[in-house]
Amino acid sequence: MEQEQVMTSSSSSDDKNKMKESKFPLTFLEVAGASGVVLFFAFGLAGVYLTLPESDYSFLKLPRTIEDLHILRDHLESYTSDYTMQVLVGYCTVYIFMQTFMIPGTVFMSLLAGSLFGVLRGVALVVFAATAGASSCYFLSKLIGRPLINSLWPDKLVFFQDQVAKRRGGLLNYMLFLRVTPTLPNTFINVASPIVNVPYHIFFLATSIGLIPAAYVTVKAGIALGELRTIGDLYDIQSIGTLFLIGIISITPTLITNKNKP
Repeated sequence: MEQEQVMTSSSSSDDKNKMKESKFPLTFLEVAGASGVVLFFAFGLAGVYLTLPESDYSFLKLPRTIEDLHILRDHLESYTSDYTMQVLVGYCTVYIFMQTFMIPGTVFMSLLAGSLFGVLRGVALVVFAATAGASSCYFLSKLIGRPLINSLWPDKLVFFQDQVAKRRGGLLNYMLFLRVTPTLPNTFINVASPIVNVPYHIFFLATSIGLIPAAYVTVKAGIALGELRTIGDLYDIQSIGTLFLIGIISITPTLITNKNKP
């Protein structure tokens, strides 16, 4: 009888421990690391804010609609020529922060880059900020991402893991295909890649190269921002078809290699 009570007590204790782990699966060091990243961005934004002239900055908020973007663009245009460095640093900091913590709305930031800086500089700025933000998300996910992705995208994670395992020989081409086409969300790729053991150098190359076509389409649309009514106007059938064509071309060498294997 006593033995049964001991076993019941032990089992109850194990269940409680499991519940604690499932409720809060992060260690102190992981929480400290994530908090350090947040503080880094906070200090960066504060530094930009303090170096700008005194004014009403109530317009500074993350755009959620095309109307919000118009207001932000109209105000920032007057600062871009006189405070170019502050605007650039602030823009990159916000974009990287949004990518790191999976905050939706980076498409508006890409449109803003085109409107403020033109096509060439806008594409370069977006690709740099997007790659830096994706890299930051990659390393943060490596630290604390496993419980998050297991709860948010369990099925997608299994699919992605199987595909990565099958395509180890041509992983760069496969990652390029994913970046160019909307097969999997970019946010998911950023978080899942370290979990399924995609090497960082392949992740970096695929991101920096694969984001260029979509960045070009979005930035170019930002130049004619006044004609844009909804985000749906960005990608017509021709644009989506072009992106898929580029993606198919990027993955073709891998498909041919796999076919020729005995």
